[in-house]
Amino acid sequence: MMEELLRVDNLKVQFPASETFNDKLFSFKKKYVKAVDGVSFTINRGEVVALVGESGCGKSTIGKFLVSLVQPKSGAVYYRGEDMRQKGKMRSLRKNVQYIFQDPFSSLNPRMTVKTILSRPIQIFHLCKTDEEREQRIMTLLSQVGLTHEHGLRFPHEFSGGQKQRISIARALSVEPELIIADEPTAALDISIQAQILKLLINLKETLDLTMLFISHDLGVVEYISDRILVMYLGTIVETGPTKEVINNPLHPYTKALLSAVPQNPLQKKSERFRLSGNIPSTVDIPGGCRLHPRCPLATEACRRCDVKLEEVAPGRKAACIMIQKYK
Repeated sequence: MMEELLRVDNLKVQFPASETFNDKLFSFKKKYVKAVDGVSFTINRGEVVALVGESGCGKSTIGKFLVSLVQPKSGAVYYRGEDMRQKGKMRSLRKNVQYIFQDPFSSLNPRMTVKTILSRPIQIFHLCKTDEEREQRIMTLLSQVGLTHEHGLRFPHEFSGGQKQRISIARALSVEPELIIADEPTAALDISIQAQILKLLINLKETLDLTMLFISHDLGVVEYISDRILVMYLGTIVETGPTKEVINNPLHPYTKALLSAVPQNPLQKKSERFRLSGNIPSTVDIPGGCRLHPRCPLATEACRRCDVKLEEVAPGRKAACIMIQKYK
């Protein structure tokens, strides 16, 4: 049985959007962006869980919540069974959970050398007793991500995008975390460099026994690196399951649409495309019923009326679709 490392319960995150004036009540009504709206999931030790969905669905917000970069409206996070909302618990979470940002060009301090960038987390968490020990730790980190000691003397602007992302990965590893949150770490890189970074992450995961939450909109990348997939749409999770099963047999219409958007190999037999209509609704005014029904070609009247929750529809598979749940 797999050991549960992290659990998120009913997470809700909102951001102020605008104010409207009510003529009858002579007052302003605040509106909020419901970035994450009641999300729950677990991550087991040693696995790579992929969080996928279109831009704006709330996946990066979840990652930032886990490292306290955004504050929730409600919800809880448990690390090794302990509630991280308790006083004094968040510091241990910050050490054990580290973040790799999407944009390596803006996530590194341009005024610091790479050596200083890697030294700061080590000093903050008092991981090395002497300067010599810290120097050796920095050399080990650079070697692990494919860089040399000479690279540690340079500034971020002297590196390519792929090298900067390697530095970001080394910084995340500097405090010996258990869980890495990789927020679209290859999105800003060239295709050839993306493959190198993915291979590096897989190698580090295996050699350092890491657990990973991999955030992406690219199902091709997700298929290559993850063990399990969480599919997000409009602030909620609509399907979960083992990666191979979700890729080969998607259940939710939104997952089918995401897979249909992946470019097909011209040498392979072309499969029928599953398309959604219209635009993504606003997260300020979320549609009632199933959130996908305004765009889904399979939507019925029941989809418009029922607020469908994520339920198990097969062993290890969950989906939030009334058409699937009806025939499970």
